[in-house]
Amino acid sequence: MATYQNTASQPFGAVAIFRATNALENIVNAAITWNQARVTKNELSKLTARELADIGLTRGDIHNF
Repeated sequence: MATYQNTASQPFGAVAIFRATNALENIVNAAITWNQARVTKNELSKLTARELADIGLTRGDIHNF
């Protein structure tokens, strides 16, 4: 059975840059998700009780989005 040993080191700061970039990406994704939920709640709030019933929701269900 052959084994492979990686003896090459990563460039200085590469791991730190990766982690910082990953953290920034997570923050951006969280902001996008929050904004989409906010827009959805606002649009659902504009609907009448009858329109909400047509799609199987009540006013109380809006806060779950």
